[in-house]
Amino acid sequence: MKNSFLRQVTVMFLVTAVTLAASCKKDSVDNNNTTSTNTSGTKTTGTSPDTIGTLIGSATAAADFPNIGFAVQYNTMSTNAAYVSVVKREANYVTFGNELKYGSIVQNDGTFNYTTADALYAICANNGLSVFGHNLCWYSQQNATYLNGLITGLNQQTGTPTNLMQYGDFEAGTGSTFTGWNNIVGGTAVGSFNAVTDDNDGGSRAMQATVTTPGANAYDMQSIGTTFTVTPNKAYKVTVSIKSAAAGTVRLVMQNTVYQQDDVATTPGWATYTWNLTITEASPILRFNFPAAGVYVIDNITVTDPNSGTIIKPTPTQVATVIDTALHKFINTTVTRYKGKIKAWDVVNEPMSDGTGALRDASNYTIPAANVSNQFLWSEYLGRNFGLKAFQYAKAADPNALLFINEYNLEYNYKLDSLIAYTQELIGKGAKIDGIGTQMHINLQTSQASIDNELIKLAQTGLMVRISELDVALNAAKSSTFTPTAAMLTAQAALYKYVVQSYLKNVPKAQRFGITIWGLTDNESWINIPAAPDAPLLFNQNFTKKPTYYSFLLGLKGM
Repeated sequence: MKNSFLRQVTVMFLVTAVTLAASCKKDSVDNNNTTSTNTSGTKTTGTSPDTIGTLIGSATAAADFPNIGFAVQYNTMSTNAAYVSVVKREANYVTFGNELKYGSIVQNDGTFNYTTADALYAICANNGLSVFGHNLCWYSQQNATYLNGLITGLNQQTGTPTNLMQYGDFEAGTGSTFTGWNNIVGGTAVGSFNAVTDDNDGGSRAMQATVTTPGANAYDMQSIGTTFTVTPNKAYKVTVSIKSAAAGTVRLVMQNTVYQQDDVATTPGWATYTWNLTITEASPILRFNFPAAGVYVIDNITVTDPNSGTIIKPTPTQVATVIDTALHKFINTTVTRYKGKIKAWDVVNEPMSDGTGALRDASNYTIPAANVSNQFLWSEYLGRNFGLKAFQYAKAADPNALLFINEYNLEYNYKLDSLIAYTQELIGKGAKIDGIGTQMHINLQTSQASIDNELIKLAQTGLMVRISELDVALNAAKSSTFTPTAAMLTAQAALYKYVVQSYLKNVPKAQRFGITIWGLTDNESWINIPAAPDAPLLFNQNFTKKPTYYSFLLGLKGM
């Protein structure tokens, strides 16, 4: 969006807003002329202070409205002082966009890293901003690599994997010849291959390579095995017993048409060396090259598929136990770390499936191939009680924190009703749930009736109601050449105002936690992407207030 266009629309909107405000002014409001700054930076004189003030100031003063927030991220908050200043001026709460999610904290080895989350918390706290914790149990942005590894780690292998390497014991052959092996001493190398009885596998023969003078190339003296068959691009394990007269080097080479190598640093006496590799061709050949002088006795070569043999998979109970432990560890560690600092949490996030409203699990949701490393269905292993466990663990870690369940698309009854039913089910089982968050990622096609309906039904639960991730998309067609029209911006502003009005009308004061906008400026919005540009928020990238800002502000003032 070009700034000049937006400024023109903003100015037109301000004129309309001031006129409208003057016509519906309450008697108690001072009618003296006021001077303010419009979105283009010029001074304007009007007869109404209705668009004067900040969001949080207007919310708390005019509507006894406790919290106004924005979603923020570390990269922006740590590098842009102007950004921090606007957030601090307009809000009292922030929600971290990513920094507290499981996938941001839990590393592939299962360790926790709170460095970025701690740094962002410090920035917010130093600027007087409270933090809403987001989130403790979700199916997306997880470290699925680690979690799935916990499950596969329970597999038990029985039986001995098949040795694919023929003639690896050097028993076949006569004299100094070995069936299946072609021994070469060439180039500038000086040495010999001989059979010895110093065996390491219970047989009577082993192959000894005496390297008197190494060649100019490691392969001038080498022993070449026969081809064997594998599945390409699969992991295999090579083991070999080597007795070295002194410290030396033996080069293992896997090569037919593709070359792979591993240098083994040998030590005096017998030792077994392992080479784990992914073999990329179907018929490889194992070779031994000798780049260093010395006497080396080689025996007992195996090439195996580490996953061959019989695999005994864990029982569902064993899997549930290890996944339950992982969930408890993350929630307990995270909530305890910020106990007394973060006083409200999204504990369970987006538990219901699209389309049916059933609890999201493998029966109604297939993890896309592109997301196998970052999506994980806790319900698939812990059942319907995964949410109960999450709330129990959060309460135990901080009994005083406010705990929320959070969901999107509650503008549709199928999901709204199912979320409310699941929330009541968890409460009936003893979960401490203080509130419900409706994300409210809406667009110009969202009806006012659906907004009213969800807020009425959520309020009827008696729980706190939070609009947790509000934005209003304009580019419904996801066009790559989208530019908003003046009519769209006007409709967007009206919808923002309607959301506030409906919230104030349909949610009793005692149940209002507040409203969080999912981002500060249009350029940082998750909706605004190069393939489908959009302008869903209250500010443009230069922190200029859009028509949506003033309309939202009037809504907070009850006007």
